[in-house]
Amino acid sequence: MNLRPVTRPALSRRPLSAKVLAVGSGKGGVGKTWLSSTLAAALGRAGRRALLVDCDLGLANVDVQLGVRPMADLASVLKGWVEMEAAITPVMGGPGRAGGFDLVSGVSGEGTLNNLSSDDLLSLASGVRRVAPHYDWVIMDLAAGIDTQVMRLARSADRVMIVTTEEPTALTDAYAFAKIFRLGNHEAPAPWITVNLAENRLKGRHIYDQFAGACERFLGFRPPLAGVICRDPRVVDAIRAQTPLSIRHPQATAFDDVMRIAETISAPSQA
Repeated sequence: MNLRPVTRPALSRRPLSAKVLAVGSGKGGVGKTWLSSTLAAALGRAGRRALLVDCDLGLANVDVQLGVRPMADLASVLKGWVEMEAAITPVMGGPGRAGGFDLVSGVSGEGTLNNLSSDDLLSLASGVRRVAPHYDWVIMDLAAGIDTQVMRLARSADRVMIVTTEEPTALTDAYAFAKIFRLGNHEAPAPWITVNLAENRLKGRHIYDQFAGACERFLGFRPPLAGVICRDPRVVDAIRAQTPLSIRHPQATAFDDVMRIAETISAPSQA
């Protein structure tokens, strides 16, 4: 499915600026990027205006997963060729349509975040904040890992979500992400935890309890659970078809799980 960019109307300012959510993972391959884009669609389905920013400048692939062809990307913004607003591509009609959202694509093959200067990172974070008043949520899909630049972007957000699976390496790297993030920002809210590719919700909750218990015991805080996403073969089918899961398989269990996460993070108690 080829979702081409369309001419977008002028952005309208929201009464309150969006919450900026950084989605990270210590390890690659845990479904972080898929979750980021599907969460944006879930928020759109729930009537909230969402912007997804692909902050992986080395292996960006959100646009590929969604089958969109952006006219400009984050590299164009960082090079000063366009403003952040000009790099926004509507997905599924953009915000205001059922399940639609906006996307600022990253760029693949331009090097990693480590190659960015402090000024570049500040420009990126400032650009996100500048467009935030036009949305309810801005989701930054971070590069995998715990590099210094990744953590700096994470700390620029209002909230952080760490994605993991039951694999020991994924859990170890997610713990490292939580530890480094918290050490650098004690006043920040504890990061949400999402367990992806779980055998079932009960097993996913057990994995979370073990992870949260380790954080509580050794790091002094218990991260809240955003949700559990069960393994669903329809996710792979949607990615291969370069079509959002909410369009190709709207009744998929995995999409229902992400809708629950959207509800959890949007609850008034999470404000």
